Amino acid sequence: MLFNSLTFVVFFVVVLILHNLKFPWRLKKFNLLIASYIFYAAWNPPLVFLLWISTIVDWFASRMVAGASTKGRRIGGLMVSLYVNLGLLGFFKYGGFVLENFTAMMHAVGFNYNPAAPSIVLPMGISFYTFQTLSYTIDVYRKELKPWHSFLDYALYVTFFPQLVAGPIVRASEFLPQCKKPTKVTANAFIWGLVLLTVGLFQKVVLADGFLAKPADDVFGAANAVTTFDAWVGVLAFSAQIFSDFAGYSTCAVGAALCLGFNLPNNFRFPYAATGFSDFWRRWHITLSTWLRDYLYIPLGGSRVSTPRIYANLMITMLLGGLWHGAAWTFVVWGGLHGLYLSAERWLRMRLGHKAWVKTMAAEVCFILLTYFLVLITWVFFRADDFATAWRLIAAMFGALDGGAVVLPYFDIAAVLIINAGLLLAHWMMRHSSHEWLVERTPWWLASLIWFGMIISIILMQGGGDAFIYFQF
Repeated sequence: MLFNSLTFVVFFVVVLILHNLKFPWRLKKFNLLIASYIFYAAWNPPLVFLLWISTIVDWFASRMVAGASTKGRRIGGLMVSLYVNLGLLGFFKYGGFVLENFTAMMHAVGFNYNPAAPSIVLPMGISFYTFQTLSYTIDVYRKELKPWHSFLDYALYVTFFPQLVAGPIVRASEFLPQCKKPTKVTANAFIWGLVLLTVGLFQKVVLADGFLAKPADDVFGAANAVTTFDAWVGVLAFSAQIFSDFAGYSTCAVGAALCLGFNLPNNFRFPYAATGFSDFWRRWHITLSTWLRDYLYIPLGGSRVSTPRIYANLMITMLLGGLWHGAAWTFVVWGGLHGLYLSAERWLRMRLGHKAWVKTMAAEVCFILLTYFLVLITWVFFRADDFATAWRLIAAMFGALDGGAVVLPYFDIAAVLIINAGLLLAHWMMRHSSHEWLVERTPWWLASLIWFGMIISIILMQGGGDAFIYFQF
């Protein structure tokens, strides 16, 4: 079920009505749990079984960890969670990728090995809810969290429909305490939730799908080389599309949850105003970057080890972060580039960080533009279907190909450039603030007019009901 569908509107209205009836709190939570399963089953009902497996395994694994009398049993409980969750993730998401590479390796060494093509359905959102359930058991293992007393609360934490399939990745310590007692949703909070839903849908339906998807598809899907100008416009289109699409989903999730009385963490904070890559990952997909930091980078030793180990930890973390996004080598390269950028930034910061000019406004602007330029290069590998497409586009961007074809009409070019200019300006102006801060300082009539304009734009645009890009991860 998509946020940008009439089905979801009807579903959400029914959920809101049920949630606001004078039912006991326990029954309201049960309603939300059933609604979450219906929301997920709308794609593929049998895949709900995987959700149940993940939920039940970590419920009992965390209890096994907490109740263990020896360290070995504690580790055993943790291993059960890791094996089952990563096993399911590995089979459904990476099974075909592993078989494909194994087959290629066999051919390379002279064996004519041709297995049947695997027919594995990728469960929607498996990467997100797997990380959520894993973090619960790991936190219990670290004694940072006690096993929760209510299975209903815990099951709702795993499956809560606003953020189930594309995040934000919520920690148990953030969500479960909100299940103890009902939160009265004030009129202001409810309206703010609806505003966030509208903003998220505007980003998805109007910007991502309405203006940016087509030029990005035209350039990345071109069979032959395109002109240098079209190549850059296509990459700019995808840069704005991926932000509008994913941030749009996260904003919808936060808004929908707020209407139901739950607070979810923000997942984006104006990332295209980042002054470097460490800053970028504090602003882009925040809940994933903090997950990788807390459950991978720091356990590897983080920054408390020798300098070569620090760089190795950065590379391992970002390479696995790239692979988390998709089972393809292009995603690994995308993660590897971010690892290299983070390593280079750390090296430069150690040598130049104390210089006075580094802290000037002019330097900050240069750092933002340089970071955005390098991010654009990484998006080529993230979006391209294969390396041939990626290298062809990189070559076109830097004028290394002659005779490229013009594939973008003037209207698409103008739309991409205007939206990108507006996006960069908005991120620059808002980089130290928030949406709430902006709305509080905007006259009510102007804020209402903008909100109304967004609703009208969504209705007029409607879109093709395209799925959010991050659903595939």
